[in-house]
Amino acid sequence: MLNDLKVLELASVLAGPSVGQFFAELGAEVIKIENPKTGGDVTRGWKTPDEPTDDRSAYFCSCNWGKKSVALDLTIQKELATVKKLAAKSDIIIASYKPGDAEKLGVSYDQLRTNNNQLIYGQITGYGSDDDRVGYDAVIQAEAGFMALNGEHDGPPTKMPVALIDVLAAHHLKEGLLLALLKREKTEEGSFVEVSLLQTAVASLANQATNWLVGKKLPSRQGSSHPNIAPYGDSFVTQDSKRILLAVGSDKQFEELIQLLGIGHQALGDGFARNQQRVEHRKELNKLLAEKIMSINSKVLMEKLRIKKIPAGFIQNLKEVFELPQAMETLLSGAGVQSVRNYVGKHTGNWQGATSLLPPPHLGEHTAEIILSLGDTNTLRQNPDKRG
Repeated sequence: MLNDLKVLELASVLAGPSVGQFFAELGAEVIKIENPKTGGDVTRGWKTPDEPTDDRSAYFCSCNWGKKSVALDLTIQKELATVKKLAAKSDIIIASYKPGDAEKLGVSYDQLRTNNNQLIYGQITGYGSDDDRVGYDAVIQAEAGFMALNGEHDGPPTKMPVALIDVLAAHHLKEGLLLALLKREKTEEGSFVEVSLLQTAVASLANQATNWLVGKKLPSRQGSSHPNIAPYGDSFVTQDSKRILLAVGSDKQFEELIQLLGIGHQALGDGFARNQQRVEHRKELNKLLAEKIMSINSKVLMEKLRIKKIPAGFIQNLKEVFELPQAMETLLSGAGVQSVRNYVGKHTGNWQGATSLLPPPHLGEHTAEIILSLGDTNTLRQNPDKRG
């Protein structure tokens, strides 16, 4: 869908590179600039113990499919000039510098749009362009309230096991850049689009934010239980020791659940008919549900729940996840590495999606190809170790 789009990626780690892979999956040419002096994108070395990868760690592979890696040092004027030539030919630039660093290097929006007035420049910062602190996902999770909300009631604040704020910031930036592309189609004007990790996190608090803003009640940690719905997010162990999660979102679904479990209204009492009552008496309710669910085989129970269309699911590990046909459809495979697609939407017509993406690149793998395409042979001769 975006076969003619040219994207220059001046970003590292997860948020910015995720946006670059998104555009690559839609057909854009994405050129990733990496500093050879520092070993390129820092995530190339973020490996789990005994991980059998090369300079493309599993982490790096999670967000760098479909790109061409060009090894250039922006502190060297001739190599910076090459980046500026690429910027002049680009539709979109994705950057994730600490505020002030892009200007020092000569690759800020104002500096690059002088030779490309239709340039769309997407920037990710930690706290906004007026705050020069570096943004780290774990710190943002702490500062934006996520850790205070996450974990068991009697346990410590807990970070989520993926860099969720980075992932959400990437989605926010994609939206902004797509809107900027639409604007350019109508006006032929470029745009500067900025997303901060902190504002992304706060915007993503959703109902937890309004629980405070409207009710003036500080949400507290309560495991996976939903603060506004019950039983929703609560998990129970079956007769065969499988753990399932219920997501009962309406009074009608709850009525069908207790009928299915054989819980009579006499045993249940009158304090559970409405959702707000169930939220208030969640502890007593969960104890009763746990006793009944413990007596039923998991497959038998899940089949009954599905027939009644009561939302529920097994709590699965990643091995089990990637045995699901829907999960298998998201896989990217090539050059001995596997990952999941960044964009999994489906379209009508002949569009095939990410069917022939380049595998994640080695550091500088495409340096010679890109420099030669610019006719920049002097830079290539001065950098024989970066020919790819």
